Parts: sequence; C-alpha cells; structure tokens
Amino acid sequence: MTILKLDIHSLRNIHHASIKPSGNLNFIYGDNGSGKSALLEAIFILARARSFRTANLKQAIEFDHSDLVVSAQALLNGQQQQLGIQVNQQKTQIHINREPKKKADLAYWLPTQLIHPKSYKLIDGGSQLRREYIDWGAFNLDPLFLSNWRHYKRALQQRNRLLKTRQLMQLNTWNRELVKYGELVSNLRQNYLEQLKPVLTELCGHFLARDDFELHYLNGWNDEFSLLYLLEYEQEKDLKYGYTHSGPHRADLEISFNGRKARDFVSRGQLKLLVLCLQLAQVKLQENSSRFPATILIDDFTAELDTENAGKLVKYLFSLNSQVFMSSTDLPDSRFVDNLSDVKLFHVEQGEVKEQPVAISRKK
Repeated sequence: MTILKLDIHSLRNIHHASIKPSGNLNFIYGDNGSGKSALLEAIFILARARSFRTANLKQAIEFDHSDLVVSAQALLNGQQQQLGIQVNQQKTQIHINREPKKKADLAYWLPTQLIHPKSYKLIDGGSQLRREYIDWGAFNLDPLFLSNWRHYKRALQQRNRLLKTRQLMQLNTWNRELVKYGELVSNLRQNYLEQLKPVLTELCGHFLARDDFELHYLNGWNDEFSLLYLLEYEQEKDLKYGYTHSGPHRADLEISFNGRKARDFVSRGQLKLLVLCLQLAQVKLQENSSRFPATILIDDFTAELDTENAGKLVKYLFSLNSQVFMSSTDLPDSRFVDNLSDVKLFHVEQGEVKEQPVAISRKK
C-alpha cells in the first residue's frame, strides 16, 4: 500500500499537518524536538494502533487536546483506500473505507517496518523483542498465523488462571489445547525463518561482506521432550510460581557467526548493520511473497552509519517496491540520491511540516 496523502491532527507538537509523500523515498529533516519523529510516529500509529515512543498511546495526544487523529488516502492494487485512527482518553476507533475495523486489519493493510536508534536491542535486548520480530514476519506472510497465535494465547491465559487458583481438574484439557496450538505456532515461526534465511544471506553479504551467520530458533521448551510431557512434568513448579514455564511464549532467536553469538563479539557498528539486514530482509521477503509491500520508517537514519553504508542503504531502499520515510537532523547528502528520481523532501520546524524543493547538500 502506498500513502498518497497523510493528515495528522493533535499528535504531540503537530497540531495539524498534511503531506502528499513520494511513493518511494521521503526525507524528513529538522532540529531535534521539531516533530520529525512525531511524523514517523503518526504513520506507525496508523499501521499498528500503537506508538513506538510510549506504551500508553494516549500520551501522544497534543497537550490540552482531547483526541489525536491520523488518516490517509492510500493506493492498493490500483484502488484508492481510506484509513483512519482516532484516539482519545476513552477509546481508539479504527476505520478502513469508513467501516469500523480492528488493529489486525490495519496491520495487514499497512505492514510497517520501523528502524530507529534503539533497534540494536533486537540482538542484545530481551527475548520478547525477537519473538515480536519473528511474529511480525509470520503474521504478514501466513494468514494462518494470527488465528493460531490467538488460540495459543487464550489457552495460555486459561492455564495460568487455573494454576493461580489451583483448579487442577481442568488442567489436562487446557494442556492439550496449549500443545495443539503451541506446536502450530512454533512450526509457522520456523517455516517463516527458513524462508527468511536466503534473503538475509544476500543482505549480510551486501552490508557486512559476510554470509557465515546462523539463525537458531529456540522454540521455548527443551526439544528433547514433547511439550505435553514438560507441561505435566513441570506442573508443580508452574503451580508454585503461578505461570507456565514452557511453550512458544518463551521462544527466542539466536544469531551467530561461526558458532559465536553475534551479541558477544561483533562491534557496535556491525551490530547496527546486522539489525539493518534483519529488518530489511523481512521487507524484501514480504515483497517477494507478492503480499502488500511494507512501508519503511527510519528514524535518524545516519545514526552510527558511515557515509559509505548510509549511501548503500539509500540505494538499496530505492530498489525495493516500498514507500520509505527517513528522518535526520540534516539534509541528506547528495551522494546518497544522485541519479535517483521520485524523491521528496520535508522540513519540520516546531510541529510545522512543509515540503521543500529537493536541494540536497554535498558533504565534504
């Protein structure tokens, strides 16, 4: 899906903004605190019905205002579509073509990949981030994933409730339900990672000049035993702590080079490039699958990237069938965009967003 027109009302310091972005590359520049990240946040909210800057979406509403609204006119398969989200202190309303919809509908229609300065936590942060990484891809690639994950989550919640209240009579029933959907979720995740590997190999060769990495999916339980056996074997421990210790909700992803975990030995610069490869590989696989192409948001795109790799990134992004929004405190270097067309430039100052002529700087 390509955003043709984006309207933002009462989001942080953006009282009102309306832009008509390029279908390919969009550079957003301005001083720190000007509203660059808020513009990217608006697109993310429209795609995910949540923010990447705060856990409480209501905190993104402009001070002294009751609602924030983000809407877009977009193009999908040659047809114009309308997407909108309104958030206030009471509720969040989502509409697609003026019909009420759910969060998952937005996520399917406008798949969005975010790359920002804290993305490196994908490698050295908690396992939840890596589960979310896998699930974003599996959700967008396989329509069966969401329903199976919801069934698993419901079974997990029910089992944990029984553990906390020590209602053991129903435990076997929910054990079987959890195993059924847990194995399906785990298989779908592993299938997704197998499809991702060749794409990731190509990108690591391009940005890191190496392809000797390994992806190892840890399914969340000791795979020497069946999940059902472990649920029964660990029942006393689960009762003691009041939650389920084994299952896909504890899964993780290990990335290593020559048998050494990436987070333990790669430099910070290489870590950034590896995360970049991981996220762009998802976008490329999404494109190859012939599903909706992903929108890419890059906040502070030159952070810890040297000129050579920043140029590589821009040219790779331009080769994708994706709409890209990139923010920076400076105008982009002309070496990044020489011979590129369909590029737009937006300046943000104190929440005001204005399109500018594409007069790109040349850094020495």
